[in-house]
Amino acid sequence: MSRLPVIVGFGGYNAAGRSSFHHGFRRTVIESLPSAERQETLAGLAVLMKLVQVEHDQYVGDEGQVLTPADIESRFGQQILDGTLVRRIEKRYLDVDAAHWQKNLTITGEAGKPFSFITLAKQLPEPLPTDWVIENLNDTEVMVTVYDGCDIKVDSYRALPVKSAGQLPSGFEPGEQYASRFHPRGLQMTIVAATDALRSTGIAWETIVDRVQPDEIAVFASSAMSQLDENSFGGLMQSRLKGNRVSAKQLALGLNSMPADFINAYILGSVGTTGAISGACASFLYNLQKATEMITSGRARVVLVGNGEAPITQECIEGYGAMGALATEEGLRSIEGKDDVDFRRASRPFSQNCGFTLAESSQFFMLMDDELAMQLGADIHGAVPDVFVNADGFKKSISAPGPGNYLTMSKSINSAMQILGEEAVRQRSFIHAHGSSTPANRVTESELLDRVAEAFGMHELPLTAVKAFVGHSLASASADQLASALGTFKYQIVPGIKTIDAVADDVFQQNLRINTQDLARADNPLEVCFINSKGFGGNNASAVVLAPTVVDRMLRKRYGETAFADYLARREQTRSAAQAYDQRALKGQLDIIYNFGQNMIDDQQIEITQEQIRVPGFSQPLVFRKDDRFGDMI
Repeated sequence: MSRLPVIVGFGGYNAAGRSSFHHGFRRTVIESLPSAERQETLAGLAVLMKLVQVEHDQYVGDEGQVLTPADIESRFGQQILDGTLVRRIEKRYLDVDAAHWQKNLTITGEAGKPFSFITLAKQLPEPLPTDWVIENLNDTEVMVTVYDGCDIKVDSYRALPVKSAGQLPSGFEPGEQYASRFHPRGLQMTIVAATDALRSTGIAWETIVDRVQPDEIAVFASSAMSQLDENSFGGLMQSRLKGNRVSAKQLALGLNSMPADFINAYILGSVGTTGAISGACASFLYNLQKATEMITSGRARVVLVGNGEAPITQECIEGYGAMGALATEEGLRSIEGKDDVDFRRASRPFSQNCGFTLAESSQFFMLMDDELAMQLGADIHGAVPDVFVNADGFKKSISAPGPGNYLTMSKSINSAMQILGEEAVRQRSFIHAHGSSTPANRVTESELLDRVAEAFGMHELPLTAVKAFVGHSLASASADQLASALGTFKYQIVPGIKTIDAVADDVFQQNLRINTQDLARADNPLEVCFINSKGFGGNNASAVVLAPTVVDRMLRKRYGETAFADYLARREQTRSAAQAYDQRALKGQLDIIYNFGQNMIDDQQIEITQEQIRVPGFSQPLVFRKDDRFGDMI
């Protein structure tokens, strides 16, 4: 009997805002929400974006007046909408109209004559060029005479062709939420996102730890691009060229394993399994596969899995831009046929498009085995029974799509049909497509999805692509998709691809249903989602996600009605605690967990016997398991 990996908490931040309790999803379908839920999400965003304050548990405007959620929508609604999702890159990242770079300049004297300049002695290069003559002017300054000329670099500024990105809500800075000294932005986002996921469970972490052995906890998280700002690899590579020193932190904090390391060291205090698996744009699903395998095999009972990615840097933009992969201002102008470009529609999956849109995002999901979730009364948001990964075989272009995705999607649909039955999957499933918004992807991915759907007798299969709203966050991209899928299960709304007017003529859609407006499915509730992801290098992954209603039926069958009724009673308390956190978070109390140097384990206090290990701070011992894997060989 295999254990079922169930999702008992999730959270994070991307261009749609906070993901827990489906607020990020609500932002993407805000036109389809009842007024109360719409206003609640807008109010939470207003606090996050520093448009309103909270005093004595009430929303307050700049002049001290008390505001209701309806007041906030009326006064700030449009500003909130404009400051979220994909949009023109804000100057807090860089000035896309005047991006800094350096020009090489060759200097010689008039008619080949020597020339002189004054500088500080400490600024002289080592060793001195052979044609330089130095004259000391005082204790600090020297006169330099140059005979043959020299090359220098001078500051210059130019407009970037790419001007749009999926950015965190305007005004929200994750580093302001805790003592984030010298932390790269990707790790700042990891701390606040992992906290959000943990708080969303409604169960104290200490309670969970007390129910499992120390090595039955696992964390899998990574960043495909590592950390690239000035506090990490960016600063490491640039420091000497800019005349600065390399810091002791830049290299270590730049590693792509740091999201997992930060969670273990500063949030969970875990001594269990850890890993940082990278698969380009499919990295989240690679980590999720490891998480599900650990739970189904019984090697872990609790896993926190996710990614943190912060690629809105000039270097990333220019790197992907040099490949022709990103949507440019000129490309969008050509598509729209007008000079005034709408950067909010830069990401255009399955329509006329010209490249993908970079984005930042950090998303995390708490998974448990079904038995532990039942015991703790955890609120279950879905389950992930399978994640499939396949490569492309021999390739000519390392970045081009290939056949591996046919394998992952086919295995996912087959898996779902074995669990739910063919009719349920055909009638009550949908796809969260990779939908990167490149001309090649719209053809190749739609063709493979259409062909696979036909092979399994699936017609009018709903398809959506969250990158239309939040952009392409690379390692976190499929985590954005999963968070959105959970929102669809909750509200039975499939987000329409609202950044496009029509599906492109070369898109395959004989068996697919691609909507430009939100699709309501309350009359025939969806029960399974297929998350599809494609990454450079042939990194293909697809996941099967079951709706909470399906999981409830499965738990009833496995444990019986009496045990399930007891679970439901325990779940009410969990939901109450989770909702209390949500209400605090809506008013800016994010309760960030950052335990720097606290509760450190004294390894001298570890107790070791031949049967078990006791680790200080953990109520249960690590009991060595009987290993009979090779009994037939010994």
